[in-house]
Amino acid sequence: MPYPETTDAFCVTDIKKWSEFTRQEVPLKKFEEDDIDIAVDACGVCASDVHTITGGWGEEIPLPLCVGHEIIGKAIKVGSKVKNIKVGDRVGVGAQIGADLTCGNCKADQENYCPNSIDTYGAPYPDGTISQGGYSSHVRAHQYFTFKIPDALETSLAAPMLCAGLTSYSPLKRLGAGPGKKVAIVGLGGLGHFGVLFSNALGAETYVISHSPSKKEDAMKLGAKDFIDTSKKNWAQPWKFTFDFVINTADATDRFNMDDYFSVLKVNGTFHMVGFPDKPLPTLMAQQFAPNGCYLGASHIGNRPEMEEMLELAAKQNIKSWVQTIDLSEKGCKEAVERVYKNDNVRFRFTLINYDKVFGKRT
Repeated sequence: MPYPETTDAFCVTDIKKWSEFTRQEVPLKKFEEDDIDIAVDACGVCASDVHTITGGWGEEIPLPLCVGHEIIGKAIKVGSKVKNIKVGDRVGVGAQIGADLTCGNCKADQENYCPNSIDTYGAPYPDGTISQGGYSSHVRAHQYFTFKIPDALETSLAAPMLCAGLTSYSPLKRLGAGPGKKVAIVGLGGLGHFGVLFSNALGAETYVISHSPSKKEDAMKLGAKDFIDTSKKNWAQPWKFTFDFVINTADATDRFNMDDYFSVLKVNGTFHMVGFPDKPLPTLMAQQFAPNGCYLGASHIGNRPEMEEMLELAAKQNIKSWVQTIDLSEKGCKEAVERVYKNDNVRFRFTLINYDKVFGKRT
């Protein structure tokens, strides 16, 4: 049975064949008065999609599963309680699609840490339906997790902001990026390039730390003040006590010499992770934090106010994601996730597009 009961989706059906996508109908949750139905026009391809379908994070996933949580499309149906979105609006959904909205965290604008949070794909709703992502014709989303996309932002460029952009923007804001602060971004990929763009936009002096010297030119084009090459011996020595905080976007922390990374922080600085490796972090001793009294932390996406602020900032300052587009299809999905998995010349995000060619005009 087609929409509105189901969505026409490109799904993974076997994690042993994680890059083979099958087009099939999968159920949508029951439509409720806070819900918005979105005809998807584009979806970014996130490293989280790959970690999920490969089983890299060690979690069992419900199959069949349609991934994708950087979704932009057109609102085609709105529930009776929906306030700020109307049919025809261009809207987006990120990595979270539900929460109880009643707990202390939600009431404090920390809904991304709600104990009853629902991920945009692969999570059970109270009625048992599994949430399905944006490699599909339609998504059904709660109004709190649906965002108007500013007119100034191009769809294919805005889509990756809804997860990768927000994931980088939130800790920058919370840790105080702004004029007079020195910030280092570790890794220059999908998350990292947003880290540089938004750190600069907030007024911080921004640096890139990377083991790939070939990325220096891109780092400087994105607005980095300098590039720190970790493939060089004693790379950290000239940068000791330099940075107010470091945002680590790389998913290779398990291979880091953490003493080097901690040493570049100012006293009481923070090494903050938004890139999560498949393997455990290196063993740490409490004494390793003592030379500068530094902190180690991590965060999960961001909240609604941060999303709205980020999109407004991107529109106002004409911030553009570095995006390559791929047409949606079984072949296109396969190419996208395999290249992300291999880090095969991805600069710095893929967006799946041309949904109308596959699904036709949806109303």
